[in-house]
Amino acid sequence: MSIDRRSFADKPTLAKELAEAVAERINAAIAERGSAAIAVSGGSTPAKFFQALGKTKTIDWDKVVVTLVDERWVDETSDRSNAMLVNEKMLQGPAATARFFPLYSGGDEPTDEAIARTNALMADLPQPFAAVILGMGNDGHTASFFPGGDTLDAALTGAGPTLAIRAPGAGEPRVTFTLPRLLEADGLYLHIEGEEKANVLDAALGDGPVADMPIRAVLRSGAPVTVYWCP
Repeated sequence: MSIDRRSFADKPTLAKELAEAVAERINAAIAERGSAAIAVSGGSTPAKFFQALGKTKTIDWDKVVVTLVDERWVDETSDRSNAMLVNEKMLQGPAATARFFPLYSGGDEPTDEAIARTNALMADLPQPFAAVILGMGNDGHTASFFPGGDTLDAALTGAGPTLAIRAPGAGEPRVTFTLPRLLEADGLYLHIEGEEKANVLDAALGDGPVADMPIRAVLRSGAPVTVYWCP
């Protein structure tokens, strides 16, 4: 494993430091390739990070594409939508000129046709990702790689770039980037907060099946992962 664990005193400090690290990756990608794409995670944890990154004035935002690591199969007007969170918390101020590529592509279910629409959009993403920022649940899931997921094996090994997944702990059907696509990143970050998440990470770093704690697939991939944690 290639894990760099970094601890911060509080959430605002973590958000500032992570935003600076991701901004550096974005700027390096723009300098090298002319554009940059990042994939971010939803939930309540990254809100302060989104705000800090979105206020960064040193980024040429009109050369940046933002997408999600995964998404619930719901419309952007739903309060369950990760896209809503990104639009409200990050894509404001300086970052308003960035483009956003949603994973939800319409309809009540992530059918094969719907996923094909999503994948067609993702074909236009700048590659590789400048940065991928993952979260982690208390059950050891990351992205939508849930224990018991009906397409978990394909999600961890498939070319994707995205696929549909359903799992007992996921609530709605979801769409997620596959792990190989997420590992194709200049910088790979795991953002977690609280003692419980630290304990989950410790457990994931131990022995045990990937299917029980899918975050292990990331940690055991050999890709360098920087963990940002605060109490």
